[in-house]
Amino acid sequence: MAKTAQHYGTGRRKKSIARVYLVPGTGNITVNKRNIDEYFGLETLKVIVRQPLVATETVDKFDVKVTVRGGGTTGQAGAIRHGVARALLTVDNDFRPVLKKAGYLTRDPRMKERKKYGLKGARRAPQFSKR
Repeated sequence: MAKTAQHYGTGRRKKSIARVYLVPGTGNITVNKRNIDEYFGLETLKVIVRQPLVATETVDKFDVKVTVRGGGTTGQAGAIRHGVARALLTVDNDFRPVLKKAGYLTRDPRMKERKKYGLKGARRAPQFSKR
């Protein structure tokens, strides 16, 4: 990628980390060198990724190039959304109130709870039997 007004943002959610680059373009979204339609099967995940662009009315002004790793598809979509919102701030800081109000700049703090000893999962207890 050349140095033609490229804007960067890092997004995180659960175990997923997304590196997002915004380049002036026509609205193509590329995730791990694949089109968004190939990468995400569910329509809801594609909507989640596009939310910050829709909120700031910049859907057809930027091409989005993403490298994302870790976690599952939902976590990755959330991480990309966070990264896109952060990258949009480097484009124009006037987007901050819109993105902040929608909650796209806030890093989702929820993580997987660890398994505890004596239990089968984080909270799942072994089956109880009187006899």
